[in-house]
Amino acid sequence: MKNLAWLAAVIWLACGQAALADAFKNVKCDADIPKALIGQTSANEKIAVTEGRYRALNLKHLGADEKSNELSSINWLICGKEFIMLVDRKGLVRDVIAFPPHSKTSPAYSGSCKLNGEELPDIFEAVLNARVAGDELPVLSAWKVDLDAAKFVKAPTAGLRCPRSGIYTVDGGQ
Repeated sequence: MKNLAWLAAVIWLACGQAALADAFKNVKCDADIPKALIGQTSANEKIAVTEGRYRALNLKHLGADEKSNELSSINWLICGKEFIMLVDRKGLVRDVIAFPPHSKTSPAYSGSCKLNGEELPDIFEAVLNARVAGDELPVLSAWKVDLDAAKFVKAPTAGLRCPRSGIYTVDGGQ
């Protein structure tokens, strides 16, 4: 009976530690942040709690977007740099990219784009060139979201243009 009690205590402690663990537990500012996040499980708790637990990382939630029924993207500021995580319905971090700086003249974008005037079926995360006029802007850098593989795929930018309507930079890129 004593052994059974010890076994139950060990299981309870192990499960308690697992519940406290989250995607940011292995992240260090001077290390490979995407590598530390991929394969981890995102905690299902209030954002303020997660941000408070990781003050040393200067963690700040920047927003989230559903990409499909099975996949969402979450933007985080970590150690002064922006990262986008692809997270599945179970909370597993499937992929992470370091997202380049963006601004009013180089706004962040999420949505569909055209290549040489033809609509593409893919979802892109991109930084656009808003220094030009028009409703569709040239792309400075982009990643296609591979929904089947739950991965970001670096996309070539030549001929790639995206509408202003998908800009999500705080200043709107206007």
